[in-house]
Amino acid sequence: MTFRALVVEKDAEGKTHAAVQVLDEAALPAGDVTVAVEYSTINYKDGLCIGPGGGLVRAYPHVPGIDFAGVVEASDDARYRPGDRVVLTGWRVGEAHWGGYAQKARVKADWLVPLPEGLTTRAAMAVGTAGFTSMLAVMALEAHGMQPGQGPVLVTGAAGGVGSVAVALLARAGYEVAAVTGRPETEAYLRGLGATRIVPRAELAETVKRPLETETWAGCIDAVGGAMLARVLGQMKHGASVAAVGLAGGASLPATVIPFLLRGVNLLGIDSVTQPYATRVVAWDRIAREMPMDLLEGMISTATLVDLPRLGEEILAGQVRGRVVVDVNA
Repeated sequence: MTFRALVVEKDAEGKTHAAVQVLDEAALPAGDVTVAVEYSTINYKDGLCIGPGGGLVRAYPHVPGIDFAGVVEASDDARYRPGDRVVLTGWRVGEAHWGGYAQKARVKADWLVPLPEGLTTRAAMAVGTAGFTSMLAVMALEAHGMQPGQGPVLVTGAAGGVGSVAVALLARAGYEVAAVTGRPETEAYLRGLGATRIVPRAELAETVKRPLETETWAGCIDAVGGAMLARVLGQMKHGASVAAVGLAGGASLPATVIPFLLRGVNLLGIDSVTQPYATRVVAWDRIAREMPMDLLEGMISTATLVDLPRLGEEILAGQVRGRVVVDVNA
């Protein structure tokens, strides 16, 4: 049997080229479960894997797509049977292992999670790694004492995929949300998701001048890193936590230890790639219960496999807003 997939190849000069091809099912990598993919999405890592690779892709030809949702077609693992709906994020699928930009995928059973009741495969990909990461961040902040009513919770990179879902989740849970964005045209969009305050990126873009500033934020989900994260650390309330989920502003952290020592601030790293199965199930169950689906629908734009090379370039340039759902069968 054959299927369509976005295949990235590298030429003799080391340049990559991505195009939709028809492949034989025998080309699929080894794995326990074969999934008929229905939807995928696009993340920053996908942009790297479609284009220059970013050091993530191990071998070519390659099928990117770090997320997918679909229906089990065949399984050598007793946990999954044909017809089961499943979702996959992480585990370096789409990087080191062929991913979801195809009508079929074959993966290890341990990488899959049963799709919770009430969540469609399309909605699962509107959530994707971005939303899954956002929920892990919320769970980590709450585990460290964050509760509604303690003050505003800051979300940096708020108009992006992770930020958009984080704003919606926090607002629906009763938190006062302050959204950071450098694009004034996204203000109405962010307020529609539940943000009560818009913080211009420029207000937090300066490097740290004083290790401690006025205590402002009761929590923070940070997708930017770099100088902005360093600045935010000095503005956290006593005992508050920052969940670090990204590095759009750089991997360095030009900060001091003063916020940790004098205010007991916590910096929580969020790893969405290798989370254990039990944590994944809890997170996806909470997403199914707590994600405001009406707001989620408003974040979505749709795409097909043919659109992915263009979208890969756009997401690397910071030009993709909200969530893109890729219909691999369109």
